[in-house]
Amino acid sequence: MLAVTALTVRYRGMTAVSEVDLQVADGEVLALLGPSGCGKSTLLRAVAGLEPAAAGTVRWDDTDLADVPVHRRGFGLVFQDGQLFPHRDVAGNVAFGLRMRRLPDRAARVTELLAMVGLAGYERRKVTELSGGEQQRVALARALAPRPRLLLLDEPLSALDRALREQLAMDLAGVLRVAGATALVVTHDHDEAFTLADRVAVMRAGRIVQVGPPEQVWRRPADADTAHFLGCGLTLPATVRDGVATCELGAVPLPWAPSGDITLGLRPNALRLADAGTLTGKLMQSVHRRDHVRLQVRLDEGDRLVDAVAGIANTPEPGTRVHLTLDQDGLAVVG
Repeated sequence: MLAVTALTVRYRGMTAVSEVDLQVADGEVLALLGPSGCGKSTLLRAVAGLEPAAAGTVRWDDTDLADVPVHRRGFGLVFQDGQLFPHRDVAGNVAFGLRMRRLPDRAARVTELLAMVGLAGYERRKVTELSGGEQQRVALARALAPRPRLLLLDEPLSALDRALREQLAMDLAGVLRVAGATALVVTHDHDEAFTLADRVAVMRAGRIVQVGPPEQVWRRPADADTAHFLGCGLTLPATVRDGVATCELGAVPLPWAPSGDITLGLRPNALRLADAGTLTGKLMQSVHRRDHVRLQVRLDEGDRLVDAVAGIANTPEPGTRVHLTLDQDGLAVVG
């Protein structure tokens, strides 16, 4: 098990990571999620041994790794750009991960790994002829080759386009579980974190502000700043009784919310276009996204401007009177 305790990392007098406590259990995938500049990559580099700690410890089981160099930690690393060797073919890149291991049949291990990452038969291909997604699969296979006790992935999919990133995230989640890997994944992408991870640790300004299973973090962000980062553009006071949450925008079943007074976080999909609903207003703007239309509606009551979503087909024109209804899938309980 990886155990990070009170870890602090400083750059030129500035604190990039501040007193972080974090654990990754054997066989667990933990996503370190946060905005750019929050310190998550610095934390991963400190775990790898690439950055010195100003204070605190990084331990594997009962061993303090402070004096253990990077190449002796037994950790695998995958970075955003893959860092493949252009002069080696695919098999040569994967086999490079085995250079410190004495295996009787390295070729069999390379074949096994390429099949695992969906690149069976690619052994003799030049890495410069591969797509970005294929190159990241090779980088992953190389990192998994020596069976590392911990896999560290730093924004492994961020250089890819959205559609490829989504597909590769699902594939990567499957590979990590098939391999039984223990992994720490750094990402700023919500979907990526929740696709890959058994637990999510949200980081802000050098500190861990929340850790929990993906569903818990998504539904119960720890505070208003975390809720905003997770897509809640609006927060409202609400009261929950008998599993129903009531706020100024209406009432909606919310069986997982605690009873009593709460703060409700609304993501854009918390309000949906409907044929009839308790909310009415004027459609001010509509923007087409890949699988939905994002709406801005000025409500009749209170003159509030809110975000909402609609399906692609038959979206009304700006200026039209519309009905909205609350949808529990877009709601979170803050705090």
